[in-house]
Amino acid sequence: MLFEKLETLDDLFEMQLKDLYSAENQLVKALPQMAEAAKDGRLRRGFERHLRETENQVARLEQISQDLELDLGGHTCKAMEGLIAEGQETMSENATEEVMDAALIAASQRIEHYEISGYGTAAHFAERLGHTEAADLLRKTLEEEQLADTKLNDLAKNYINEKAE
Repeated sequence: MLFEKLETLDDLFEMQLKDLYSAENQLVKALPQMAEAAKDGRLRRGFERHLRETENQVARLEQISQDLELDLGGHTCKAMEGLIAEGQETMSENATEEVMDAALIAASQRIEHYEISGYGTAAHFAERLGHTEAADLLRKTLEEEQLADTKLNDLAKNYINEKAE
């Protein structure tokens, strides 16, 4: 159990930050595998670009942790663990290159949607609690996650899914 008892919005905010920190660190380890599994060059470069963004997002969370004197370690985000496990299971399937790329996008969008939800919630909590700088950093990450999802969606709809037919 992460907290003995969640009593305040501050407690819940800290729990959200711990969850996001764990999720992003898991993703830093998973993205190189996804990039390697991607056969399409645009998709591979997208995963590589998102890895660099994710590393910056981890650094932002560490900055928030330092500014607010929080320890974000010691927690495992089970949702991200499951999303990554599903992605790894997908990567082990015997699929054509085109279908594998479409599957990787589908798995990635599930991850992005989870992150969008988490960052939106955390940014709102930070704002509500008067943590203006933290809210700004969290919103910056939220915008990056939304853009990553849009790029994946565009790549899928305008190119990859057609190749997979």
